[in-house]
Amino acid sequence: MIGLGSDQGGFELKQEIIKHLKERNLEYKDFGSYDSASVDYPEYAKKVCGAINRGECEKGILVCGTGIGISIAANKIKGIRAALCTDCFMAEATRLHNDANVLALGGRVVGPGLALKIVDTFLDTPFSNEERHIRRIKAIEE
Repeated sequence: MIGLGSDQGGFELKQEIIKHLKERNLEYKDFGSYDSASVDYPEYAKKVCGAINRGECEKGILVCGTGIGISIAANKIKGIRAALCTDCFMAEATRLHNDANVLALGGRVVGPGLALKIVDTFLDTPFSNEERHIRRIKAIEE
């Protein structure tokens, strides 16, 4: 299960991601926002990250205008490793090396075509389980 959340700046891109996940037959839960009205992005970061920490979702995708604010909010939550990615290399590296459990995207920064490729890369890349990366993740969590 993939948790989704956005503010108004990421709402349109989140709708594209939902269509894409449906095409891939992937399960998701949309935690809002549900329209383009102005909202506070930390609320949606908390909802998605809470679902990950409770085991309701395995990964999350958060979208705001730039991806910056929502990634900062997500990374304040214990147990969350959110990565703001603007290309597929970043998405692959953060899964391989950081075992990131949340992808952050900027709806006003990355177009939908590239964003969906980033989503696929993030969802399809496993963690490497290399000792050096495990050690570094433990250091982040301390």
